[in-house]
Amino acid sequence: MSKLWKMTAVEAVARLKKREISPLDLVEASARRMAEVEPAVNAMPTLCLDRARDHAKRIMAGGAACEASGEAGWLGGLPVSIKDLNDVAGVRTTYGSPIFADHVPARSHPLVERIERKGGIVMGKSNTPEFGAGGSTFNEVFGRTRNPWNTSLTCGGSTGGGSVSVATGEVWLAQGTDHGGSLRRPGTYCSTVGIRPSAGRVTRGTSNNLYSPQSVQGPMARNVPDLALFLDTMAGFCPEDAMTFDAPAVSFSAAVAQAVAPKRVAITMDFGGKFGLDREIREICEKAAKRFTELGCIVEEASPDFGPVDEVFMAFRAQQFVVDRELQIEQHKDKIKPDILWNTELGFKQTTRQLAWAERERAALYRRMHLFWQKYDLLVTPGAPTAAFDVMLRAPETIAGKKLENYMAGSTLNSAITVTGSPAIAIPCGFDSFGRPIGLQLVGKPRGEAALLQAASLYEKLAGLDKLLPIDPKPGAVPPSVA
Repeated sequence: MSKLWKMTAVEAVARLKKREISPLDLVEASARRMAEVEPAVNAMPTLCLDRARDHAKRIMAGGAACEASGEAGWLGGLPVSIKDLNDVAGVRTTYGSPIFADHVPARSHPLVERIERKGGIVMGKSNTPEFGAGGSTFNEVFGRTRNPWNTSLTCGGSTGGGSVSVATGEVWLAQGTDHGGSLRRPGTYCSTVGIRPSAGRVTRGTSNNLYSPQSVQGPMARNVPDLALFLDTMAGFCPEDAMTFDAPAVSFSAAVAQAVAPKRVAITMDFGGKFGLDREIREICEKAAKRFTELGCIVEEASPDFGPVDEVFMAFRAQQFVVDRELQIEQHKDKIKPDILWNTELGFKQTTRQLAWAERERAALYRRMHLFWQKYDLLVTPGAPTAAFDVMLRAPETIAGKKLENYMAGSTLNSAITVTGSPAIAIPCGFDSFGRPIGLQLVGKPRGEAALLQAASLYEKLAGLDKLLPIDPKPGAVPPSVA
């Protein structure tokens, strides 16, 4: 019983259903594990253990607490983490901001309500950059979250706390969000898996940007079957989010259990020379991507024409920041970090003509992607342009020897995919010469999460890297910058 935290989520749920273990057993195992590793990683700064124990007891008693037990994605009393951007009723929720340092919401976010209804037990809040803005997880309220593979390094962002919480075995599953790579880069840096679903697959509930496809909610896990399980928990229509739609008739878990390999796979390391990446990242990811031939896939080097995708992404991102942050900046400008101010100021300055141009370019890219998907079933890219960097930095200092212009410049491989509207998964593929995790980004057709998860699960079996998790945090040094 002392090693329950080492089980996969799928195994734990199966044992819960058979009543071989209880939700309370898992809650206590999670609490003990967090006590062991939190001092080293700071992934879960806010805990709600008594609330979790009460929920576990309600599930064990049956009745209304188990009304969703026959539905896809039923977790049966499995402990999970919730990113500190999503409200949990009665639990301190800060959004990583000093403005909300003492905020305790009365109602949970609609996604949290869905997760709890389906038997997920919230153990606490995972750390995030302020308002989720950043590729490294730190804020003035809780400090920095560290990479368990080397605690001198970043875990990525912005779902960094969530990624670390599953990598170390604190919880079995983690909820997160993704705008420019926030479920994918932490997966790449921590050797976990995270999927950015298609817009509308998972409710965003209380967002003021309900009609924008840029930011989405999604799951993180230690392996692909666990990821599929948690996506089943999350997916479905929500009356509070106009973009949502019904969950699929065949669950994602069932799809993964009957995985079929993609027929034709396109791989690109730099999107046709559009983006830079460090030399060793290129070498590792190129070799790893070609392993799809071992699954019987036709693998070709190919990339859609992404056009001015970086400028398009930044135009929409700036607009979203105006919607989200304008009123807060008017009242609390001195309490908001410079990166957020900069991003919002870009939005203040851009014209309606610039936004119209971005809309036309986004539509044109989607049409080019549609043609691309007529030939290919999967697109494979590096998961990030660099390996995990110094935890004290907000972004990598350079990519391929070139100094970054802003904090978002380290996320272009991910943010370009955001603009396409396609779902994407971060999947571990190896380690660099300093022992830092390296990952691939697998991109699927719009609303094609089932096929994408199937491809990821088959690749995961080839690589076998999921067997390395969960891990104990390891101290280490910061490697030198490389080109």
